[in-house]
Amino acid sequence: MARLAQTAGLTDVQQEILSTVRDFVDKEIIPVATGLEHRDEYPQQIVDGLKELGLFGLMIPEEYGGLGESLLTYALCVEEIARGWMSVSGIINTHFIVAYMLKQHGTQEQKDHFLPRMAAGEVRGAFSMSEPALGSDVSAITSKAVKDGDEYVLNGQKMWLTNGGTSTLVAVLVRSDEGHPEGTAPHKSMTTFLVEKEPGFGEVRPGLTIPGKIDKMGYKGVDTTELIMDGLRIPANRVLGGTTGRGFYQMMDGVEVGRVNVAARGCGVAQRAFELGVSYAQQRHTFGKPIAQHQAIQFKLAEMATKVEAAHAMMVNAARKKDSGERNDLEAGMAKYLASEYCKEVVEDAFRIHGGYGFSKEYEIERLYREAPMLLIGEGTAEIQKMIIGRRLLEEYRFQG
Repeated sequence: MARLAQTAGLTDVQQEILSTVRDFVDKEIIPVATGLEHRDEYPQQIVDGLKELGLFGLMIPEEYGGLGESLLTYALCVEEIARGWMSVSGIINTHFIVAYMLKQHGTQEQKDHFLPRMAAGEVRGAFSMSEPALGSDVSAITSKAVKDGDEYVLNGQKMWLTNGGTSTLVAVLVRSDEGHPEGTAPHKSMTTFLVEKEPGFGEVRPGLTIPGKIDKMGYKGVDTTELIMDGLRIPANRVLGGTTGRGFYQMMDGVEVGRVNVAARGCGVAQRAFELGVSYAQQRHTFGKPIAQHQAIQFKLAEMATKVEAAHAMMVNAARKKDSGERNDLEAGMAKYLASEYCKEVVEDAFRIHGGYGFSKEYEIERLYREAPMLLIGEGTAEIQKMIIGRRLLEEYRFQG
């Protein structure tokens, strides 16, 4: 076996795409990632390279200028990119979620207007559900849209917006009580708005402010921000799908794609951690031989490799289930949960193999050690995934008494 996490049944086109992305990661991302990360510098040159490769249009249909590839192809590309630097995979993830939501739920006018420019990387997508006080409880959203003639007026504060500064299109989930009587279930009175804006920070359009980047422990380079709406006026034709009250379902559909993405990121980071660990173990000598020849280290490497393989298999299964058109919330939840947990464990084992050097910023594993925890939270915590998994299992295995 040449390397871990191989995928059976890929087409020649998929293999060619993955080979191209892998070469790009090895040559253009890995050599510069740690330096950029330590400076918290946006990787503009890398992003420009991804545009040239056509990756911003990977899942956008060919009729809109994209490559029309599957979620599986996208997930495998994300796995490769995250192996190089997880922040770069975050830059394209939110873009793909918005493009997917437009493809699945947008009006024809919205698709024609946005998708060709998104495929070219000219329009960059971000999406926003969370708020400062709600955490995982999406039903507690307080940001609100009120109808005013042919427009809606949006007010509220959103949180944890990836690509908040660099994006030019944000899919924002807010409450919209218009047309929904009092007592309507919260998830049935939410609407997704397509908000166009200028890139940058400060007031990026009248009524919309993107404060500066949030300073984070890891996941640097990519900009994570708040989004503040104060009398933001949006035309009615920028309601995703043209009808209010469907936003929650649209977002959850997008998040299923996002959970496969986070699982793929976990696989990529874990794979890189294994590569670093197995390489260092063969170079570092103690007691007269490489530490890789000590049984304790071999046991660690065996466990790490097994976790990388298992997480990859579950991620591939979740992606293929979504591609088939079937419901995949169970598979996506399992894949996201397992891959993020295993990623944390594999990274920690690689950190331990490095000994004291793992604590040094000169070694790449230090960066991975700070990045892995984000995957435990992004696109739903482990506890949320367990709730989804548990409920779906009870649906499938309902007791017949």
